[in-house]
Amino acid sequence: MTITSQTSGSSKGQKLEVRSPLNGELLATLPIHTADDVNAAVQRSRRAFEVWGALSYKERRTHLLDYRRELVRRMDEIVDIVHRENGKTRADAAQELLLVLNHLTHAANRAESLLKSRSVSSGLLANYRSRVSYHPFGVIGVIGPWNYPLHTPMGSISYALAAGNAVVFKPSELTPLSGKILVECAQAAIPIPDLMQLVTGYGDVGAALARSKVDKIAFTGSAPTGRKVMAEAAQNLTPILLELGGKGPAIVAADADLDRAATSIVFGSFMNAGQACISTERALVVDTVYDAFVAKVVERVRVLKTGADEHAHYGAMTLDRQVERVREHVTEALENGARAVVGGLDSIKGRFIEPIVLVDVSPKLKVMCEETFGPVLPIAKVASVEEAVRIANDSNFGLGSSVFTKSGGEKLAEQVHTGMTSVNAVAAYAAIPGLPFGGIGESGFGRIHGDEGMLEFVRVKAIAYERFPLPGFGMAFGDPPKVLAQVRQTIKALYGGSAIDDVTNVLRKLVGG
Repeated sequence: MTITSQTSGSSKGQKLEVRSPLNGELLATLPIHTADDVNAAVQRSRRAFEVWGALSYKERRTHLLDYRRELVRRMDEIVDIVHRENGKTRADAAQELLLVLNHLTHAANRAESLLKSRSVSSGLLANYRSRVSYHPFGVIGVIGPWNYPLHTPMGSISYALAAGNAVVFKPSELTPLSGKILVECAQAAIPIPDLMQLVTGYGDVGAALARSKVDKIAFTGSAPTGRKVMAEAAQNLTPILLELGGKGPAIVAADADLDRAATSIVFGSFMNAGQACISTERALVVDTVYDAFVAKVVERVRVLKTGADEHAHYGAMTLDRQVERVREHVTEALENGARAVVGGLDSIKGRFIEPIVLVDVSPKLKVMCEETFGPVLPIAKVASVEEAVRIANDSNFGLGSSVFTKSGGEKLAEQVHTGMTSVNAVAAYAAIPGLPFGGIGESGFGRIHGDEGMLEFVRVKAIAYERFPLPGFGMAFGDPPKVLAQVRQTIKALYGGSAIDDVTNVLRKLVGG
């Protein structure tokens, strides 16, 4: 892998060392940018935005599909970078790239039909024409995470670019090479200098981007860091989109297909070594099927392998502090009545943690309440689906969830207080580009992906113009007693009875309202 830097204006020669969690190998050094560097990048992006924002949707679509082709062309290099820099398996990295291409394609194809100007009813002012138009913000600052260094930031970048914005991207200091190659591919495919730029460094660089007077910030990371970014953005009243952590519950009803539930939940818990904001971090299983479900989970987990080779199901923990968090949660659980039916404390061997399944876990323990972010599946027994929903909702988080049942799955899904729920599957919503992605509570606010995600990156403008004058509906002062009498008559005529609604609708159609 050849490392070449296209960043500029580094912090007086300071360098960011990029090391592999697989073996500690030094992969590259990149600049640590200053606040002045960040501000300069934003100004360059403003000039690029003037060009990009003036293009038609069809022209932007063509360039974005060229970007997609460049990502495909460099697929093997991208997969290798993510594997070595993040520690996940190459299969995981390739799947992540597939999701990127899916969302980039959807954003490029959807932008024109979603963001074209649209007419709306003028209501009382039937002599007015009303419409809504959408305009790109300008420059979007994107701050990405380390656990999904391709898919997560591109969930914002794809839609921001498709909507007509320029982007300044600050990847995690743990995975800057993944961010760098995303920017390189954009620069190679789109002939507009500085449309997508990279700034690298630690948290202070992200803070500088948040207060740099970009037009909006899209941040993905932990809730504590999200609060810090939000405080920095507040200095300039910069709007912000936050996609934070989760404590994804899976509810298994008495009538669930247990084979499907066990297979899905095991995948949801151990994908990327459990380092996903939408991981299945706790299973709530109705007591009548609890033992059978646990047996099926154990059967499936025992064959999982962790490692760096091509046969591993999941890879390394990216951070030492996440290893210690796993140890802390498992230790507390075992000291408070939980049992390890697969693995245990001996499974925590450096960055490669073998799978751990805990049963008889109290819902009040950290492993059931706080984000573990590791290859641990705690399973709790509940008396009913109603109890499972109550426990699932007793959380500060509200990102992803899943429910397993053969009847009433969609109704049950609506009862779980999360931004996203999969029925008889895990995390399916993340792979469907038309669905919005985001949470509630300490899982953040705003959405990426889907129409709602695209709309996060445009300003909405309302326009009303008079087509012809209509007596009594002028925007001017009149004789107050006469105005009061006219308004009272209008209220009674329009809203005093249901029969008048039909007449009102006919009149509106006659005047084209």
